[in-house]
Amino acid sequence: MKKVLFIASESVPFIKTGGLADVVGSLPKSFDKNEIDCRVIIPKYKCMKEKFIGDLEYITHFYMDLAWRTQYVGVFKTVYDGVTIYFIDNEYYFSGDKPYGDICYDIEKFAFFSRAALSILPVVDFRPDIIHCHDWQTGLVPVYLKDSFAQGSFYQGIKSIMTIHNLKFQGVWDAKTVRDIAGLSDYYMTPDKLGFYQDANLLKGGIAYADVVTTVSDTYAKEIQTEFYGEKLDGLMRARSNSLYGIVNGIDYDEYNPETDKYITKNYNVDTFRKDKKVNKRQLQQDLGLEVDDKKFMIGIVSRLTDQKGFDLIAYIMDELCQEDVQIVVLGTGEEKYENMFRHFDWKYGNKVSAHIYYSEEMSHRIYASCDAFLMPSLFEPCGLSQLMSLRYGTVPIVRETGGLRDTVEPYNEYESKGTGFSFANYNAHEMLNTIRYAMHVYYNKKREWNKIVDRGMMTDFSWTTSAKRYEEIYRNLLGW
Repeated sequence: MKKVLFIASESVPFIKTGGLADVVGSLPKSFDKNEIDCRVIIPKYKCMKEKFIGDLEYITHFYMDLAWRTQYVGVFKTVYDGVTIYFIDNEYYFSGDKPYGDICYDIEKFAFFSRAALSILPVVDFRPDIIHCHDWQTGLVPVYLKDSFAQGSFYQGIKSIMTIHNLKFQGVWDAKTVRDIAGLSDYYMTPDKLGFYQDANLLKGGIAYADVVTTVSDTYAKEIQTEFYGEKLDGLMRARSNSLYGIVNGIDYDEYNPETDKYITKNYNVDTFRKDKKVNKRQLQQDLGLEVDDKKFMIGIVSRLTDQKGFDLIAYIMDELCQEDVQIVVLGTGEEKYENMFRHFDWKYGNKVSAHIYYSEEMSHRIYASCDAFLMPSLFEPCGLSQLMSLRYGTVPIVRETGGLRDTVEPYNEYESKGTGFSFANYNAHEMLNTIRYAMHVYYNKKREWNKIVDRGMMTDFSWTTSAKRYEEIYRNLLGW
């Protein structure tokens, strides 16, 4: 039996700010339980829901040296969906009203967390074969394994994997502060280790010291070896290319299931979507004050409203798009300019555009279940989950060919009758608009072809089971058994 430990800063259902939490919450329970004993360590945040905090079982506490100071480490645990999860408690670091805040303080907080996560292992009597680290918050774990923890026989031979969920976030601060906070010597501050121009970079340390590096799609693994996507780490990514793998994330097929979803008006599946999907559309149109018409081409957007997600392209052609025979439903929050842009078009084209500048789990499910198409024109997208959800609900994705979007959406080919969505290559507003118009043309004039695209999309399998098999293969290769 292989023993694997996930160390991460968040996990569903306990605490979530993004896709990282979905991976850490879903992947461990998808492994073959006869082959892998996978456990998780996350911080015990005070801002977690009260019901979760109340269910935690206290294990022990001790004091740990972190550089020049001694800190309290509390250990709690719970078993959720068959997975043992340990929580590290320290009110000084984890008592804020949200998991992340000021970056300098966060670097100290996660240096503490990384060291504490390793320190509790003998205490809870779990010696993993592999420690699987996620994002910059755990970047020091592979470094510590080769540094102060390398002396103890308990830790010798433990392998480490670093997964990059988004290379843009790296945990960078000035080298002197990081050295002082993390308790590392000058040896680690050179350009081939944590050194990053005049600063130190926690993610870089994790990438340099981990035995294997993974990221969340094949295309993104290639993209981050180029200057444009590499966020100043492209040289290191090229140097690690022999042990760099891309594995697409999955989604929870129980939670996102049009056949059983409790949030939607009418449940449906791949056999019944032709008549039942439009019941959801009609109800949503009615509730949002849009023209109630089954045949209207309805585009959904559920996203953070930021430049990364391609909203500058949408802003550029929004007026033009609204001249077409479409309806657009938007859900999300983000940069003020995009929030106000959608509010403006909601006001200007009230019967065509409905903007919801907040986030609601229920409304997101309703949009996936009701719309005909889903727009996602990202500048870069390590993996992306929204396109997987829209495929699951028979809502045809219109995406830019980058990262995970390129790996998961097969562009429609009218000559071979293949494909699960529509895509465009260049980051160009009118190329995007032409692709939307082409999708509309197929929707309005080739309904049978459109339904086949929906069919194929709903039949694809992006459940966690598929991703878990690829991770299991990496674990096997790393351990040689």
